Amino acid sequence: MSTPNIVLNVNGIEVIYNHVILVLKGVSLSVPEGGIVALLGGNGAGKTTTLRAVSNLLAGERGAVTKGSIELRGERIENLTPADLVKRGVVQVMEGRHCFAHLTIEENLLTGAYTVKSKAQIAANLEKVYAYFPRLKTRRTSQAAYTSGGEQQMCAIGRALMANPTMVLLDEPSMGLAPQIVEEVFHIVKDLNQKEKTTFLLAEQNTNMALKYSDYGYILESGRIVMDGKAADLATNEDVKEFYLGMGGAKDGNDGARKSFKDVKSYKRRKRWLA
Repeated sequence: MSTPNIVLNVNGIEVIYNHVILVLKGVSLSVPEGGIVALLGGNGAGKTTTLRAVSNLLAGERGAVTKGSIELRGERIENLTPADLVKRGVVQVMEGRHCFAHLTIEENLLTGAYTVKSKAQIAANLEKVYAYFPRLKTRRTSQAAYTSGGEQQMCAIGRALMANPTMVLLDEPSMGLAPQIVEEVFHIVKDLNQKEKTTFLLAEQNTNMALKYSDYGYILESGRIVMDGKAADLATNEDVKEFYLGMGGAKDGNDGARKSFKDVKSYKRRKRWLA
C-alpha cells in the first residue's frame, strides 16, 4: 500500500505569547494530502494556537513560534505572510465565523476571492459554493448580521472556498450551533473532501462529531499532544470515551461515582495516555 503524500508537517513547535507565556510545548503533527485531520482537546488546550501558528496569524496577538518548524509540501513556511499562504492554497476559517455584518452574504463570499484574478473563475467559484450551500444562495442578498449562526458558518466556509484552497484550517466549526446544523456542516466538509479533494485540519471540542467525520486525530492537553491515532481507533479508546465522549465507566474508589473529566488532574491523564 502506498504512503500518502504529506501536505503539512508541524515539527516540535513551541509558541510563546508576549515573550513569556509558553502555550505550545513541542507539538508535532502531519496532515496527508486529501485527508481530514482533527485536532481535539478542551478549551485552552492549544488547538487555535496551533492553527494560527500554521497560518501565521500569531503576530497580531503578540505570539511567535520560537522552536521547531512548519513545512508545507516540504517548504518551510514560518516566515511567510498569511497572504502568501493563501496564494499557496492554505486558508483558515476563524473561530466565531467573523462574517462582515454590514455586507450581504454574496458580498462576504466575494471578499474571499481577492487572490483570484479571473472574473470567470470567481463566478464559477461562487456557483460552486452555492451548489454546496444552497441556503446561502437563498440568502445571498441578506446582510450577514440578519442570518443565523449556521448560515454564517456556511458563509465563512464558502468564503474560504472562493480562494481555491487545497487545504482549509477549520477552527471550531460547531461552536454555538444546533446539533442538526453541526451535522449538516460536517457533512458538507466531508463532501468537499471527497469531491473536491480538499484537505482539512480542523480544531474541534465536539470530539464525537470530529471523530465521526475525520480520518485521523490528535488530542492536545496543556499545549502537548498526548495521544494520536486513526479516528475510528480513538472513538473506541476507553480513555477517550471516558474523558472526551462522556461514555466512560470508571468508578471512584470512595463513593462509586463516575469520574468526570474535571475530576482528574491533567498530569495523571497524560500518564494514562502515554503509558
